[in-house]
Amino acid sequence: MSHANGGKIAVVAVGGNSLIKDKAHRTVPDQYAAAVESMARITDMIEAGWNVVITHGNGPQVGFILRRTELAIHELHPVPLDYCGADTQGAIGYMFQQALYNEFHKRGLERQAATVITQALVDRDDPAFKSPSKPIGSFMDEPTASQHRQADGWAVVEDAGRGWRRVVPSPLPKRIVERDAIETLIRSGFVVISNGGGGIPVVEDESGGLVGVEAVIDKDFGAALMATSIQADLFLITTAVEKVALNYNKPDQRWLDRMTLAEARQYLAEGHFAKGSMEPKVRAIIGYLERGGREALITDPQNIGRALAGETGTWILP
Repeated sequence: MSHANGGKIAVVAVGGNSLIKDKAHRTVPDQYAAAVESMARITDMIEAGWNVVITHGNGPQVGFILRRTELAIHELHPVPLDYCGADTQGAIGYMFQQALYNEFHKRGLERQAATVITQALVDRDDPAFKSPSKPIGSFMDEPTASQHRQADGWAVVEDAGRGWRRVVPSPLPKRIVERDAIETLIRSGFVVISNGGGGIPVVEDESGGLVGVEAVIDKDFGAALMATSIQADLFLITTAVEKVALNYNKPDQRWLDRMTLAEARQYLAEGHFAKGSMEPKVRAIIGYLERGGREALITDPQNIGRALAGETGTWILP
């Protein structure tokens, strides 16, 4: 697919955790400072001729909104989960837009960034709705948890002796509702920030209208669907490590420079990738490649340039 400036399209998935360096750096200015670093690396890609669509996680940020809701519940209405997703898409989009504007200005680049609030359609009959699995919000004691279960219909589970937590479904995204708008912006040369947090989960009602649901879409699956939907040439997931490893953190750890789709499936089946971290990323990339994707790359934000030059990172190819 060729574009206004002939550049290839890359979908770059930025982690929600990558905006928060550590426990001591959680404030909005701290998050913005982290965004500035990531956006500088993405601007390197843009200067090298890539058309970039940026997606991002929002887990910690949604957690903060839910905590504020808990603390203010005696005075203010709660924010439903789909609106938490929309709020974070707006706020993180603003951070990225401003960081990119300033970076473009500094380098004399005639480019603009735009954020699209993105809804992701999920199937009303997705089996995930029957078995909620994704923990969100704060830890609670048992009486509070059972009160929420009865009054609000929450699904709650005990988490490793640390207390009780609400769990919500994590359905698979089927269609990016704003796909055409995103495609039009890319074709017009915009850098697009979209599908934050995997997209705001919506279902179709009986009449075919959209309704938000209390669920969380895996951000990597959302980004992979985005890459498929706009036929991206490259799907790049940034994470905390420079490369993917087999036997991670074990004495026989082995870094991978590249793997084929078949190898990725094999390593996944052998249990090499940790559930909450690398596993969904590899699974998302497998889905992208199975649906005709060209190439995928996993590395950390500061090594994007070197990885694209073939010096580091883990490439996954069909």
